[in-house]
Amino acid sequence: MGRLFIESLSGPRIFKCKFCKVDSASPDHIVSKNFQGRFGRAYLFRSVVNVSLGPTEERLLVSGLHTVNDIYCSSCQQLLGWRYEKAYEESQKYKEGMYILEKERMLKTVKAILLQRR
Repeated sequence: MGRLFIESLSGPRIFKCKFCKVDSASPDHIVSKNFQGRFGRAYLFRSVVNVSLGPTEERLLVSGLHTVNDIYCSSCQQLLGWRYEKAYEESQKYKEGMYILEKERMLKTVKAILLQRR
């Protein structure tokens, strides 16, 4: 099957898959924290890493009809959210190509900073 390529993100805070702790997104790429997913609160991201796309489907969401793909962790295959492929309402077009990550499916890690006393 081949070797799985996992991209690591840098920065003091990283969103990771809750199930296998693989990097998924940087807070620098958050567009909005005001979204609702299947499991509760969700964030809209400009870009994510280490995900695979499920099949394209039309889904009626709170904001109207969209063509979306579910996204899965590349490492453990857990459902993490979805990607907006197409929005049918003009006011929702800004979401096209962006990703929803479900807060419930993510860990937000903070890298420890060690301070040395002199």
